[in-house]
Amino acid sequence: MTEDRIKVWDLPVRLCHWSFAVLVPALWWTAENSEMGWHMRLGVLLLALLVFRILWGFFGSSTARFSSFLKGPGKVFAYFRGATKMQPATIGHNPAGGWSAVLLLGAMLLQVFFGLFSGDPFDGATGPLNHVVGVMTAGAMTDRHEFFFNIVLALVALHLLAIVFYAVVKRDRLVPPMVTGSRKMPAGVAGMVGVPAWRALVCAAIAAALAYWVWSGAPGL
Repeated sequence: MTEDRIKVWDLPVRLCHWSFAVLVPALWWTAENSEMGWHMRLGVLLLALLVFRILWGFFGSSTARFSSFLKGPGKVFAYFRGATKMQPATIGHNPAGGWSAVLLLGAMLLQVFFGLFSGDPFDGATGPLNHVVGVMTAGAMTDRHEFFFNIVLALVALHLLAIVFYAVVKRDRLVPPMVTGSRKMPAGVAGMVGVPAWRALVCAAIAAALAYWVWSGAPGL
């Protein structure tokens, strides 16, 4: 069977993916080493990337859109039933991977949300929206922010285990396509359908504006 190299992931998806891979450990390191100024800057940057990725999930290329990989329970269960069998490689996320990606995005977004309101002003380390909530609420947000990071780590670990599983059991290497944006597929398989670059610029502008507003303390809130 002949194969063609086709486009699978666009540049915005790949940049977001690898940025998440760098930011999560960087946020952990800055928190553990009391570099709270950098911790908050990186947290707001993560917020901007998450907002961009969510917008791109509606207006981006075909494989970036949630509608292309969020499948119903029947298709997800059917995929799991054949999980250990050799199956044709998919374009973009498979039914299980799609929900896994959304779950990880949601977990990171919730972790950032807790962080925005957390902190103690008497310690000099507070999230940019700490001033809009009371002391009790800020304390609760701080506790949740610290605890929920364990959930994020568990989901990241599950993500890494899935990558190893696909490489070893299914002989499907997921990392190279996320680096190059392309992969070999049987001849005739259609690749990713792109969109105009201005859409990425608009989504990036909206995400940056929201992040700046939050970093500024959400004036007017």
